[in-house]
Amino acid sequence: MGCGSGMVGPRIEEETGKRKVFCVKFQREMVGLDEVPFDNHPLGQRIYENVSKEAWKMWLEQMKMIMNEYRLNLGTQEAQEFLLKQMEDYFFGEGAALPPGYVPPKAKG
Repeated sequence: MGCGSGMVGPRIEEETGKRKVFCVKFQREMVGLDEVPFDNHPLGQRIYENVSKEAWKMWLEQMKMIMNEYRLNLGTQEAQEFLLKQMEDYFFGEGAALPPGYVPPKAKG
């Protein structure tokens, strides 16, 4: 097999025939999520209608960082509410707040 097409930058998959949304993060029409992330909360439906798969993948990475840096125990109501607020801010507000003193990892290379 060859080494690829020499494409630079992240690859954004556009799946034909899939449900499209106007993504609030990328400000363009993209492939939407396959299902509502959590159907018992209004934020889940809002995300389903306005967030692309690519933006959701970015959130999952952000969420891991937030959970680790704040050492959240998602078994508590307080931690769940905090994470939901961060998620809402990430997609529909001014962005999720970085933890105090957080230093992003240096890029490899």
